Amino acid sequence: MTRETFRLPDVGEGLTEADVLQWHVAVGDTVTVNQTLVEVETAKAAVELPCPFDGTVRELLAAEGDTVAVGSPLITIATGAEEPEPAPAASEGSGAVLVGYGTSAAATRRRRRRPVTPEPARPDVGNGNGERPRATPPVRKMAKDAGVDLAAVAHDGERISREDVRRHLERDEAPSTPAEPGETRERIAGVRKATAAAVTASAFTAPHVTEFLTVDVTETVATVAALKEHPAFAGVRVTPLLLVARALLSAIRHHPEVNARWDEANQEIVRLRTVNLGIAAATGRGLIVPNVPDAGSLTLPGLARALEDLTTTARAGRTPPERMRGGTVTITNVGVFGVDAATPILNPGESAILAVGEIARRPWEYRGEVALREVTTLSLSFDHRLVDGELGSRVLARVAAVLRDPARELLLD
Repeated sequence: MTRETFRLPDVGEGLTEADVLQWHVAVGDTVTVNQTLVEVETAKAAVELPCPFDGTVRELLAAEGDTVAVGSPLITIATGAEEPEPAPAASEGSGAVLVGYGTSAAATRRRRRRPVTPEPARPDVGNGNGERPRATPPVRKMAKDAGVDLAAVAHDGERISREDVRRHLERDEAPSTPAEPGETRERIAGVRKATAAAVTASAFTAPHVTEFLTVDVTETVATVAALKEHPAFAGVRVTPLLLVARALLSAIRHHPEVNARWDEANQEIVRLRTVNLGIAAATGRGLIVPNVPDAGSLTLPGLARALEDLTTTARAGRTPPERMRGGTVTITNVGVFGVDAATPILNPGESAILAVGEIARRPWEYRGEVALREVTTLSLSFDHRLVDGELGSRVLARVAAVLRDPARELLLD
């Protein structure tokens, strides 16, 4: 047999490390190509890594909860018919990887990790059955950082959750990380850490401008109700977000120069032919912005299905890395939280972000009279290096026009 080493691939643009969430195999297991080996959490999403070999698992080189650098060895698998003596460490750039990911030359020089030995079980005083409390590696790490004994954490489900640990901390049943009286501390990592770094870089790199426009969207609300009954949308969840997305895509079609990015190294504006529409999604790991590739090419039913798939996958923590990069413009729906308006920060590298406020019935001038109408406030933030005030205003006005009369605007679009 030959021992093959599988190294942590670069599973996302610019990422340098990942946390091992859960192994799906154990030493001695027989594995096949494309079988899931391990689930890891990057700064952007949870990712399942497939096996590149047929063979037998010989070593797990990282434990659940470990943070592993890109290019570091994760697992060794015995393949073939005859096994030679263990070979010296691989040369730079070697090691099995997922197709297209590659390995880091610097990472291959890192010291080889020792094989992981199972952690001995300890009594669980919390449930009295002698078993170790069940929890995912991130929850165990959260509890460890806060000084919490998981055996003392009350929980209703099969596994202890982050919320169980937070409730435990709030009740002061266990000491937290050293803090001043009256406060608790939570280590920032993963998605939340990446989000903090990204918005800080964006806020202090791109000169933001935000414009606001309050719009009567009564016809949009009526159109959404009608689409729910249309056969083309059978089995698809239709919400106002669908028409907001279509309105923004219409505005970009009429003003394509807004779909651009800033090339700082060459001091150039790069115009983009396709719109990769980002949708900000709140998840248990924090805020992420997956995107719909080439959203402008989709029909309205196709866009509805793409948006539903995007949000469902994001909330489940299963967004693939390729859907987390290459976004060009983004929509964030602050209205779901009962908020009227916002000044959203650009997703790094993008030209604009549209925030949609709560849709609510308000007194509004309509055909010369005051009536109760469905009204919302749109907020468009844009990079002033790419988009001047006139262009930004025209884009926002076009979005509003479509939402005021979606049937007419979409028919003529």
